[in-house]
Amino acid sequence: MDNSLSIRTYTKQQQSHAHDYHQLVLPIRGVIAIELEGYAGKVGVGECVVIQSGRQHHFRADEAARFIVADLLQLPDNLYSIASAVFSVSAPMLSFLFFAEKQLEFQVDEALEASILQLFMQLLARQGDRAPVDQRIRTVQAHITGHLASNLQIAELAEAAHLSPTQFKKLFREALGSSVHQYITQLRMEKARALLTHTDLPVQLIAEQVGYNDVSAFIRRFTACFGMSPRAFAR
Repeated sequence: MDNSLSIRTYTKQQQSHAHDYHQLVLPIRGVIAIELEGYAGKVGVGECVVIQSGRQHHFRADEAARFIVADLLQLPDNLYSIASAVFSVSAPMLSFLFFAEKQLEFQVDEALEASILQLFMQLLARQGDRAPVDQRIRTVQAHITGHLASNLQIAELAEAAHLSPTQFKKLFREALGSSVHQYITQLRMEKARALLTHTDLPVQLIAEQVGYNDVSAFIRRFTACFGMSPRAFAR
């Protein structure tokens, strides 16, 4: 067999098998309940389960759930060192999976599919050992990513997680190792850096797109983060 990416669905009836290649299952809608050596539980959007060659596994999922499945002859070296069979994927990887779904279900194009697989492998090689994150925090992460231009408030985010503000801040720090404010700031600065690198948008507009109405405050924060002003960085 060759390495491949495909879109799959499963059934509520539990199935069990093993295969002579590695398989990654990445939910893009719904969850999969899976049991294999070292893990038993549910894997949802934003996570990946690694099923190494020859390992027996049991699984079931709602018929409406959808998954990107990678069948691989060899895993990137970084995945062999990941402690758990399940890990959280990066934001770029998650965005890529939604893109890949649209491309794969639209047409058959061997050249395009080869390019998609190559990019998937490059993103996969950059995944770190990120322990699965509580579903409530994953929901908030997705909300933050989609609303970086908004005035994000703790009360709003806590409500999205169905937690009190105090419980939310505690769980968020335990899950991600940073405060909510630090996390949001880091995402905003990374997006600003990407916009400065890949677009010709003016600094004022970039500041607005990452949640800063005060361009001076944005410039101070960016300079503190990257050691140079946005205008110097863009040159």
